[in-house]
Amino acid sequence: MVSSLYTKTEWRKNMPQAEALALIPEVMARKFKVIPLEVSDGTLRVAMTNPSDIFALEALSTTTHKRIEPYPASIEEVLEAIDLNYKGYDEIKKKISGLTVPVRTSDNNTAKVEEASAIDNINNTPVVQALTLIIDEAVKARASDIHLQPQEHNLRVRYRIDGTLYDMLSLPLETVSPLCSRIKILANMNIADHHRPQDGHFSINAKGRLLDIRVGTVPTVYGEMVALRLLDKSRVNLSLSQLGFLPDSLAKYEDMLKSPYGMILVSGPTGAGKTTTLYASINRLDHKALNIITIEDPVEYWFNNINQIQVNTRADVTFAAGLRSILRLDPDVILVGEIRDAETANIAVQAALTGHLVLSSIHANDTASAVLRLLDLGVEPFLASSALIGVIAQRMVRRICPKCSQPMEPSLLEKIAYQKETGEEKKEFLHGKGCQFCSNTGYHGRTGIFEIMRISDKMKMMMLNRVSISQLKEQALSEGMVNLMKDGMYKANAGITTPQEVLRNTFTTE
Repeated sequence: MVSSLYTKTEWRKNMPQAEALALIPEVMARKFKVIPLEVSDGTLRVAMTNPSDIFALEALSTTTHKRIEPYPASIEEVLEAIDLNYKGYDEIKKKISGLTVPVRTSDNNTAKVEEASAIDNINNTPVVQALTLIIDEAVKARASDIHLQPQEHNLRVRYRIDGTLYDMLSLPLETVSPLCSRIKILANMNIADHHRPQDGHFSINAKGRLLDIRVGTVPTVYGEMVALRLLDKSRVNLSLSQLGFLPDSLAKYEDMLKSPYGMILVSGPTGAGKTTTLYASINRLDHKALNIITIEDPVEYWFNNINQIQVNTRADVTFAAGLRSILRLDPDVILVGEIRDAETANIAVQAALTGHLVLSSIHANDTASAVLRLLDLGVEPFLASSALIGVIAQRMVRRICPKCSQPMEPSLLEKIAYQKETGEEKKEFLHGKGCQFCSNTGYHGRTGIFEIMRISDKMKMMMLNRVSISQLKEQALSEGMVNLMKDGMYKANAGITTPQEVLRNTFTTE
């Protein structure tokens, strides 16, 4: 009989007891879609998706030697609770403790034999399970990157979550070599080369999700450092409306994308979400009617009905060379991963002027800086002014945790910044106080803040005269552009993020 003591929302108010969690292994919890809640008087209370599943209840009772009292819950709630409460860090350390690391010798032949032996036997060692658990825990923590950083006495394992790095594990220093070797084998890299930086990638199933993992290694004084970028293929299907555009900004940008030819630039620092915006823009276009070709370094996600080219400097496939080749393939839309040199900039502008829609990213702080950056790369002002449709500048800010948000009085700096941008006074904003769901950070997930500059005739004349950044920005603001700070403060007012987070990502000394 199913108890009605807990409803779908009530059972989540109390954290599961550690004693209850210890009774049911994570593998069994995922198999039967169950989360243990508490133990009392020989009874284990659990939340599960199918409380009437007799076979599951019998298996749980046999494993725990307890009477099982089930409560109904949705599959989403149960899986979320499993991810939050089961941590595999102790299991990782247990697997690592079982590693036997061969001692290297200076003899070259012996070293080669050891490398060959490592390749043959590595699938049978605990390092495989340890690496899998490290990746699984990163997926559960919503990490975008995993850093394996050898220190003087230990291996530091860090996850980047919502743009911020967190220390998660400390492993023995002798685990650097086997973990790095395992990663190199998966990524088809040179396992015997420990002295030069290498790049590679591999795919893996983690927690039911197909991930592409981009790998970079570099030698340090204590061993090889490894960075893993986790690329979730579900993000390929993101639409522009999911990125965080305000309604007016979204309408303006979608109108820019309707242009049959010209250039649209997306600017911002590394990690600002430029690639995600470019991919969402590509998703907005008609894949069947248009010939869309991209050149990227590297290709992060694969699309259907789009022709994607990977930069390969060893084969002389650079952005500039690839762009020249693309122009001979009758494209309608060209996506250039990044404009980073004069040759690429000039070819991209010529492509935009000869009947192609060109989308690209460029490193600049804001929209006006991006325009001047294009000119600094050697593009003639009369060509740039004719080619440019518009420029987007963006940043990523953390979202307030929905589970622990509450009104709080902002600091004096936050009040002043908000009033300066919006012209309004506000005494309270939502903040996250910190909870288990957000790992006590007060934030969960990220969204974009945007600055969109549509190049008007007045701005084109100013570009021809090579005016300063401040003059160009002042003109854009007079024409209704919402700058990054103001866009962020609108989102703070709506309870999406905090003024402090907006200031952290957009504050300048201007």
